[in-house]
Amino acid sequence: MLEKIDQQWLRSFHCVYENNSFKKASEFLGLPTSNVSRHIALLEDTLHTRLFNRTTRKTSPTPAGNQLYTQTQPLFDRLNEALCNITHHSHDAFGQLRVLMPDSPQLAKAVVSFCTENPSISLCCDTSLNPNPDLLDGFDVFLSFHRGSLPDSSWVAREIIRWQSTVVAAPKLLHTNPKPYSLSDLLHVPCITSLSVLQGEPWIFKNRQGGFIAQKVQSTFRVNSGLIAKQGALAGMGVAILPIELCQEEIANGQLSELHLEYEPEDLVLYAFYSSRKHLAKKVPLFIEHLQKMAKP
Repeated sequence: MLEKIDQQWLRSFHCVYENNSFKKASEFLGLPTSNVSRHIALLEDTLHTRLFNRTTRKTSPTPAGNQLYTQTQPLFDRLNEALCNITHHSHDAFGQLRVLMPDSPQLAKAVVSFCTENPSISLCCDTSLNPNPDLLDGFDVFLSFHRGSLPDSSWVAREIIRWQSTVVAAPKLLHTNPKPYSLSDLLHVPCITSLSVLQGEPWIFKNRQGGFIAQKVQSTFRVNSGLIAKQGALAGMGVAILPIELCQEEIANGQLSELHLEYEPEDLVLYAFYSSRKHLAKKVPLFIEHLQKMAKP
């Protein structure tokens, strides 16, 4: 039976199953939707079994589809690990590198320069500011912003770049609201928080023992962009925590005022996460080292 089935059919099947969508699977695989549909149809014809129920609104696996995924996924993982173990002995980086990362100009430049320097690498890059932990198994590396302690995870974390941060507000906001002098004062002024990344609230500050302090704030302006947060702060929408290098000019010209509270905000950190398996293909540490090198001033 195995000789009758193309590996790409199974790969398309796994991707459709994990995304519950032919369209999302095609985007993830970098293939036309018609190709993915054909792969599934060929697989179903060969197995004489329907694997997905399809409607105009959703795609869901049949019992046979669930069984096929459950029994073949561990085999795919072991095959991938075996191939990675072999590439561990190579002096060169090659093969497909699957990356999930925030969509930013700086990271885009770093990824392109890495691929330029390593032409044997085949890149598959998707973007997300707040990766869903349930959909990370197909990636070699994912990049994510964090402030404070990292959540427990089976992934290994490597710091890429760290930004010292500050609490800022526009003078117009401070004219109409009491100026905060302590963390608890943040409960009584409007604040700008993130919608999902960094979990939005509470805000994280450094304590004098090297740990963290979590402070709840009030917010009706929630965004997932540092640039939008800065624009909101400039417009007087609320107090914001921003990387200092993002707002140095506005602080210098008086458009934003730094608020010196009894504790400083924790740094914003970009981490690279990768699998904790014993042997890694050289492409993974090489990619992370390249990001770290590009992040240096």
